[in-house]
Order: sequence, then C-alpha cells, then structure tokens
Amino acid sequence: MNNDARQSNVQSIDARALWQQEFDAAKKRGIEFTSLSGAPLQPLYGPEDVQGEFESQLGYPGSFPYTRGVHPTMYRSRLWTMRQFAGFGSARQTNERFKFLLAHGQTGLSTAFDFPTLMGYDSDHAHSLGEVGQVGVAISSLADMEVLMGGIPMAEVSTSMTINGPAPILLAFYIACGERQGVDPKLLRGTVQNDILKEYQAQHAWLIPAEPALRMITDVMGHCAKHVPQWNTISISGYHIREAGSTAAQELAFTLANGMEYVRRGKAAGLDVDEFAPRLSFFFDSHLDFFEEIAKFRAARRIWARKLRDTFGAKDPRSWMVRFHTQTAGVSLTAQQPENNIVRTAFEALAAVLGGTQSLHTNSMDETLSLPTEKAVKIALRTQQVIAEEIEVAHVIDPLGGSYYVEALTNRLEAEAERYFAEIERRGGVVAATEQGYIQKEIHRSAIAYQAAVERGSKKVVGVNCYVEDEKGPTIELHKIDPAVEREQQQRLAELRRKRDAAKAKRALDDIRDACKGQDNLLERFIAAAHADCTLGEIADVLRAEFGHYKEPKIL
Repeated sequence: MNNDARQSNVQSIDARALWQQEFDAAKKRGIEFTSLSGAPLQPLYGPEDVQGEFESQLGYPGSFPYTRGVHPTMYRSRLWTMRQFAGFGSARQTNERFKFLLAHGQTGLSTAFDFPTLMGYDSDHAHSLGEVGQVGVAISSLADMEVLMGGIPMAEVSTSMTINGPAPILLAFYIACGERQGVDPKLLRGTVQNDILKEYQAQHAWLIPAEPALRMITDVMGHCAKHVPQWNTISISGYHIREAGSTAAQELAFTLANGMEYVRRGKAAGLDVDEFAPRLSFFFDSHLDFFEEIAKFRAARRIWARKLRDTFGAKDPRSWMVRFHTQTAGVSLTAQQPENNIVRTAFEALAAVLGGTQSLHTNSMDETLSLPTEKAVKIALRTQQVIAEEIEVAHVIDPLGGSYYVEALTNRLEAEAERYFAEIERRGGVVAATEQGYIQKEIHRSAIAYQAAVERGSKKVVGVNCYVEDEKGPTIELHKIDPAVEREQQQRLAELRRKRDAAKAKRALDDIRDACKGQDNLLERFIAAAHADCTLGEIADVLRAEFGHYKEPKIL
C-alpha cells in the first residue's frame, strides 16, 4: 500500500469513527434491526466489511466463481424464462391453461400435480378420494400426459415438472408422450424436480426409502445423459426448504448439501461428473428480504463453483455453474388484503432478477386462498414482463455487485453455509443427518422463531399485525375445482385398463420388479411400462412392494 492509499485509509477510519459517535448519540426507532432470517444488521456497511480479492470473490460474469452470473452477457442476450406454475383439475383443463399462458407471452411451461400424483397413487385409489385435481393436475397414465401436452410442440417448448417421489415415472410418461408425437428424446427440453432428499427434509411427498430413491435418481442421470441430453435431470430445490420455515442461510446450505450428495451418488454409480453435472439445475425461493435474497443467489453460484471444481474434480466449466429457477415466496402471501400480494411478489421477483436467475415464476395474489384465476395469473405474468421491459434493471449485469452491504451479506451467507456443511459432514453426511432429524429440527427451529417474531410484532406483516382492516372474507374471485373432475378421471382410468393389452402391461410391470432386484436402469423400464399403458399407481406399487416404505424420524 503506497502513502496516498494509507492516508486515505486512515481518513476513512477517522470518518467512520466520527459517524459512529453521531449515530450512537442519535435517537433510533425501537424495533429489532435484523434480516428476515433473524440475523443482526449493522446500521452501515463500508469497505472494512468486505474481505477478499476481486478475482477470487467476484470475477466477471460467465467466469469462475460465477458470483456475478453464469453467462458473460446475462440478460443482454436473453431474458430469463418466464414460467407460471400451472396445473389443476384434469389434463384437458391444464392444457387449456398452458395454451392461455403461452398466448400471453409465457416462454416455458411449469407443471403442478395433484396430491395423489405427487404420492404415486392413481386417481381411483382410496387415498385419492376428494383430492383429485385439487392442487394440481391429475396424471395417472401416458394417456393423461398426451392430453396434457396435446397441441403443444414438445420439441420447441421447455417444460418443468414439479414432482419428486414418482418423478422418474412422470418423466417416463413425458418421454413416451414425445415419442408418440414423433419427437426424438434428444430434442426434449425441460426439468423434472426429482429432488427426493428435500422431501424427507421439508415437503414429505416421498414414495420409497432414501437409498432406492437415490438409485432411481442416478438411473435418470445415466439414461438422460445418453438419450435425453437437453433435459435437466434434477432441480435441486431450496424452495420447499424455505417454505417450510428455514432461514436464507439454511435454504442455501441444505440445498447445496443435497446437490453435492447427488453428485457423490452419481460418481459412485460410475458416472463421470462432467457427464451429468451440467444437467443439474436448482430451484430457489425469493423471499421478502430483498438484499438477503440477492446475496443468497450470488453466494450459491460461488459455493457450487468451488465445490464442483475443487472437491469433486469437475473439469467442464458447465459443471461449475449454478443454473436456477426461482419462485416468489408462497409463504409470504397473506389471505388478509390479498391485493397486497401483488406488491410482495413484484419485489421478490425483482430480487430474483437482480440475483441473476435463469427462470422465474411469480405467484398470483390469490394463491393463499385457492388455485389462481386466469386474471390473477395474468397479473403475475405481467409483473415479470414489466420488470423485463420497463424498469431497465436487465440492462446491466449484477448492478449491485460491489455494494458493501450486498458483498458483506454474500460473504456472511457463504460462511454460514460452510458451517452447516461441516456439521452435516460431522453427522455422517446428508442422508444420515436427515435420518437423524437434524436438518428437519433446524428448519423447525427457524420457523418457530419467525412465527414468534410476527406474533410479538417485531416482524411486521402488513394486513396481519399492522395496518389491519376489518375484513369479512375474500373480496376477490376464487377458482374452484368441479367435483366432476374426479369422476371423469376415474372413468378414464377404467376405460384405459379395459382397452389396453393386459398381458403386455403385466410383462412391463414384471420387468420393473426384476430391475428393482438387479442393476438394470429403472427409467428405461418405466418408459416401456408407459408405452404398455401401465398406470402411475401400478408402477409405484411395484416400487413400494420391492423397496418398502420410508419411516419419518421423530423430531419433537
């Protein structure tokens, strides 16, 4: 450091000390100054709060460690993919919603499934009673998938499917559907969530125990690397971890820890890391703490780049990149004064864009009350389009890079994530830590702490604990599912079973049973079973019979 720089540094320290004296003497508001996650916030951030060299901590967009973005041009060459989560009632109804969204400027499809489908049950199973089509679309067979994607050019549209336990089965239906459309699987683009670890940790929609579930995931990795190369085989999801009540740091840490476990499993199955890692993607929540969320996305890219290169030996730069989809925080929506949710969603979406997301879903204002109406969905989509086209934030890459506050937050979140990685490793890894209930307890603890802060009023929620109005009920139109959907779906299944080649279906299920006992690729068997018109529930029942049921640890 030369003399001029030393003198400037001394002057800066003196100025900071003078400001600190004035700050300490002044009156402040009597509230808790913490992040949404409960972390204390300094009143001011400066150069002394940011450590590390530019090249190692920031670099340039498209260059290691990707803190500033995974592409050199980011949104100057291509805007993020705009996806609106869609799925309700029957495959026909959801197909109509898909076409409505595409007609209004959506650039990718994102599919929600109903509870029976998420749990691997057909629509006519006893467990499905009253739930068919209620919170997503009912898909029980390849025939349903063909209706869902009818008239949609599968070689041109990217499709995301939010499903986990039975994800390989739904992917098989999708691949088989494309084949029946005459689409080469090599042309299919999209993502299947397929993140079973976070199901055990946060969302609870599992099918079978962890070890065979992880085997299915590596089978998907292996098959798609060779036959469906443009498909993202896992969307490693922090979203549901955050929605369950985690802090931003926990979402970051547990999501990336899960991702690293999938990489370990892929390598253990004999796959080259650079063969499958470029097709791993991530799915994050964008919550209301604007700057913390931006920092979280930046920290995620930096951590993953270092881990994949330095720990797992990946040589392909594509393996080092965190490419991620973001959804605004459903848990932040309120039933009270639901129009306020439009504003909440807009700020959360802006944070995702400033954080460099590749794909974005914006929640509709009415989602806390019902499935969204077309009007609410259109407002949510238009929110993204206003951000993209009107406020110029996509013109500059990582515009908050170099902010003392944002860089300090990014560093803090990275350090907190590393502490969690060390604790998970001490406990024997992600699967062991999950089976011990450690990760679930950490999420639960944070959820309780936040709720307590809302109840005592130290965390404000407009319309809930401040600026409250006397409301008699929802004042907006709600979307309701006709009970006839369930009856129609059951009739479709009965007709499918009556018309199909029963012997061919039985052989396909027997082949899956044999593959469970051996080492054959299960996804290949699922695709064959889809073409034989086997149903989701029939395939899942074979898996449950062969692998057993998962038993959740007690955490309270």
